[in-house]
Amino acid sequence: MSAASATSASAGEQTMPAERPGSAPADFELEAPAVKRRMLIIVNPYATTVSDRLRHLIVYALQGRFEVDALDTEARGHATELCREAAHEGYDVVVAFGGDGTVNEAANGLLGSPTPLTCLPGGSANVFAKMLGIPGELVDATEHLLALADDWRPRRVDLGVVSADGTEGVLAEDRCFTFASGLGVDASVVERVDANPRLKARLGAYYFTWVALHTFARRYLVRPPRMEVLAGGETLPSVTTIVQNGSPFTYFQNRPIEIADGTTLDSGVLCGCVLHSATPLSIPSIGLRAFSRGMRVSHHRQITGLCELTELTVRSTDERPLPLQVDGDFLGEVTQARYSILPGALNVVA
Repeated sequence: MSAASATSASAGEQTMPAERPGSAPADFELEAPAVKRRMLIIVNPYATTVSDRLRHLIVYALQGRFEVDALDTEARGHATELCREAAHEGYDVVVAFGGDGTVNEAANGLLGSPTPLTCLPGGSANVFAKMLGIPGELVDATEHLLALADDWRPRRVDLGVVSADGTEGVLAEDRCFTFASGLGVDASVVERVDANPRLKARLGAYYFTWVALHTFARRYLVRPPRMEVLAGGETLPSVTTIVQNGSPFTYFQNRPIEIADGTTLDSGVLCGCVLHSATPLSIPSIGLRAFSRGMRVSHHRQITGLCELTELTVRSTDERPLPLQVDGDFLGEVTQARYSILPGALNVVA
């Protein structure tokens, strides 16, 4: 008992009950331990840099700040199903651990739900993760996710949407994309790169560059597939069309490759570029602009920039199907593709 309490007792005042040794003071309440947020990690075991060892290390590290479950994808589209179930079961966050294709499937599964998406880089480019500000190195990215536990600020971003006619591939319904979609040479490049995952994993961006040059020379220099773009009241001839929901278009290692101008993940609009013709002189100069920090691809004489659109249509004009890619994932060949945007459709945390 304190001296003040002893004085009061001697004066005939009512005494306070004695505190038990080791107990907390009466005016002090112990804080309950913070409840860990529930995290589901969707792992693509076939992604470029993913391994069982890394999977276990990542889960162990994140368990320090989150209540973690991890599931492997087993087939194409499986991540979408897993994310829909995660949103239904009330997970606080879903982590897509794989490449941009895995992230795309996860985004389609979480579309319109309150469950936020975040990423761990497991692919060759990891474009969407870098756009969100997540480091491209796995260790740094894991530390970044651990820090989110103390700085939890979900936000909403837009999703682009593509629906197609005359599909030969896996696009059976509307497909959302997180950052970009394309018809033409970029889709043909993605198709060939995905057909050789070993070289993709070993050489990364350099393999993409070699395939791009080879594909252009073989398929687009002499007789490329012809298409037209209906956008903003105009009809534009094209041999390749790129539509973006954010910027940059991709990365060469950690260097951003800018194609379209004027769009961000929360701008509410689509932007892109239309390549009117492919020649031996135009493609190298376009490539130079893509890597340059001062010159813009959209200012090239063979390109028309598309800005601040909410919808556009691309269709074949020579009856040949057009190769289609979404977020760096080849989906198949189509005769027509219609694009639109869903503002604020995806919750993310990064």
